[in-house]
Amino acid sequence: MKSARASSTSPGGGHAQVVLLLRVLDEAFDRKAWHGPNLRGTIRGLDARRACWRPAPARHSIWELVVHAAYWKYAVRRRLTGDKRGSFGLPGSNWFSRPSEPQADAWRRDVALLGEEHRKLREVVAGLRDADLPRTAAGSRHPNATLVYGVAAHDVYHAGQIQLLKRLAAPKPRRAAV
Repeated sequence: MKSARASSTSPGGGHAQVVLLLRVLDEAFDRKAWHGPNLRGTIRGLDARRACWRPAPARHSIWELVVHAAYWKYAVRRRLTGDKRGSFGLPGSNWFSRPSEPQADAWRRDVALLGEEHRKLREVVAGLRDADLPRTAAGSRHPNATLVYGVAAHDVYHAGQIQLLKRLAAPKPRRAAV
């Protein structure tokens, strides 16, 4: 049985490989998956205080990982469409310095940016045909299919990092006095 989401946004005409890539993207980002938490699930309910915590001075925070993931969704979408660089919602590329002090509104905006970049990427992938997948876009070294499943793997990778950072940042339970 197809999910409502898959049937409403899947390309027509039997593009089975594209449909599978959409499923992989969704499971890595915001749909139930066998591997455990997806990227969106790891940050659900997370506040700005925990998002800006870093395990050491030169290490990335959860907040930076979220914006990094948003950027790479943008970069893959841009490569698939052939768009020029420079239209990401923040200046810079790859890693973005984020506040070291909690700023709830800024955190919510960056989480929204991640969601919007996923939506835009998914829309572009849904518009592909299976015949487009082995092609290599101008300016890319990798076939389109590799870019799409690669960005999904990127989400899962950073979801694992975020889960670890949340555990490291959690207060240690107190031991009862003996």
